[in-house]
Amino acid sequence: MYYLGIDLGGTNIAVGIVDENFNIVIKDKVPTGAGRDADLVIDDMAKLAKELCEKSGISFDEIAYAGIAAPGTVDPANGEVKYANNIKMFHYPIAAKLTERIPVKKVYLENDANAAALAEAKAGAGKGYNNVVLITLGTGLGGGIVLNGKIYTGFNYAGAELGHMAIEYGGKPCTCGRCGCWEAYSSATGLINMTIEKLNETKDTEMWDLIGGDIENVSGRTAFKAARNGDRAGLEVVDSYIKYLAYGMTNIVNIFQPEIFAVGGGVCNEGDYLIEPLKKLVDEWQYGTSSHDDKTVICKATLGNDAGIIGAAVLGL
Repeated sequence: MYYLGIDLGGTNIAVGIVDENFNIVIKDKVPTGAGRDADLVIDDMAKLAKELCEKSGISFDEIAYAGIAAPGTVDPANGEVKYANNIKMFHYPIAAKLTERIPVKKVYLENDANAAALAEAKAGAGKGYNNVVLITLGTGLGGGIVLNGKIYTGFNYAGAELGHMAIEYGGKPCTCGRCGCWEAYSSATGLINMTIEKLNETKDTEMWDLIGGDIENVSGRTAFKAARNGDRAGLEVVDSYIKYLAYGMTNIVNIFQPEIFAVGGGVCNEGDYLIEPLKKLVDEWQYGTSSHDDKTVICKATLGNDAGIIGAAVLGL
């Protein structure tokens, strides 16, 4: 038996057929065309699903169900995207719309960050564990929580917006309208902003060489590259960034005590240079640290860009 996983993003629609061992048999993607009529997005989603079935020789009769990982606020019970500003969906019955276009028995729906967390729990860094948290460090700070093998969303499916936990009262403004949100400090955007602030403070740093003297070239890797070379300003940025990240992670560990806390997104490509100090700080800061025999394992997420497809594909299991 196979499962159809669909990762609906603001830039691309990624579709894959996943087998019973959570391996992607075949996958492809097409541009989302964000901002156009939502029905046209579903048309392309269905077209790509049909093409993959034809290319792989797998019929829809062999596909147990389809799953969609979608951005924004979703209602899994009714198969509805309640609100997604990037793809212009408002109370949109996405599951029913896809069912009209491809012959699948059922279509499941979940928020994309939640689906990615489930993927890591079922097939990635948290495989074999029941309580897993995933955060992704990208443009924003996304996250998902799996408790006792099930996605936690709260009563209204809007839970686990981890990036919008405030870690500093009256702190930096966040895109959500509040100030001091974890996302404003610990997303890749937050890291870039910290780097720019440091560059504006000093000309005596290797970071200016790394960006060719143009502040528009700052990326999430700039400070880390300089820090690895012993650059003082780079080290200061990385140290501050990791402390903010660990501060928020410690809050989550104190509340949920997950077995696995996986870190994904572009910043996690720094590997042990990021993960090892995070482990040290969270271990030092978490409540009752000296009394814990078993502690949360902090590690890098393993599924990368495939987490959305795999997460959507395992929604019905």
